[in-house]
Amino acid sequence: MTEAASGFIVGLTGGIGSGKSAAADMFAELGAAVVDADQIAHELTAPDGVAMAKIRSAFGASVIAADGALDRLAMRRLVFSDADAKSRLEGILHPLIRAETQRRCQAGLTSGAPYVVLVVPLLVESGTYRSRVARILVVDCAEETQVQRVMARNRMNSEEVGRIMATQATRAQRMKAADDSVNNDTNLDSLRSQIEVLHRKYVSLSGNKPRTS
Repeated sequence: MTEAASGFIVGLTGGIGSGKSAAADMFAELGAAVVDADQIAHELTAPDGVAMAKIRSAFGASVIAADGALDRLAMRRLVFSDADAKSRLEGILHPLIRAETQRRCQAGLTSGAPYVVLVVPLLVESGTYRSRVARILVVDCAEETQVQRVMARNRMNSEEVGRIMATQATRAQRMKAADDSVNNDTNLDSLRSQIEVLHRKYVSLSGNKPRTS
């Protein structure tokens, strides 16, 4: 999917704990259509999710929770200890996520939104998404802030958070890939002000105007 073919799409990314969801929510409040790849992944791996039969076949019952959903903790531990498991899981999930994000992006563009914000946590790490977005927006903050937020949110210790961060692009790599960035080291009011500026920019770049009721 490219800007010319399907409309103006902004790829929003950032490291774990950077505040991607907060930024996406603010764009949605301003009228952008938001498509979240992580949310789609959760839907695919929920009880009776489209991906669950293939995951059970590939990994067995040990990664399936009692309700039939993916046991994320068990899968996370398996993936960290087995690189082949990570590749197999991605082989199942990535094509499904890609197809569904494309469908939802197109639906957002035809619904009257001036542009789409496509939230992809590992956008920089994945070479395929760059060709699908017009601009890359990075939600940036200090690594210490990331660690503190994830520890508070997910009840992890700093070592566990560090292991996750080590599998992601570095802060410098994300900023090098960014067309735009917002800083989320302080508070939501500061983030909102930056998002409002970018919203006006993206509406202008898209050549569209939000549909009014």
